[in-house]
Amino acid sequence: MTRTFFQVIAHYQTLPGQEEAVAGLLGSLAAASRKEPANLSYEFFQSLEDPCHFVILEQYTDAAGFAAHRETSHFQEIGAAQIIPKLADRRIQSFEDTANA
Repeated sequence: MTRTFFQVIAHYQTLPGQEEAVAGLLGSLAAASRKEPANLSYEFFQSLEDPCHFVILEQYTDAAGFAAHRETSHFQEIGAAQIIPKLADRRIQSFEDTANA
């Protein structure tokens, strides 16, 4: 049996001095996102070499699940309204993976 999932890899570069605030907000966003029906995993990591650099790894059942995530109130209120204004740069990549279940 084969299953597919949708992988998102986001790189966030915070504005100087915003890394602690972004880390806290990402914790709140991750906790809420993990409760979404289409979310399979939501983890984030802060670089040891550059504390302003975060990598977010998200897995959803499909692209529609990720699109639904971006419309949730927690993404709009935490991600769009609070995190994004604290970023100097952000890059998001999406992948579809097929693995044998």
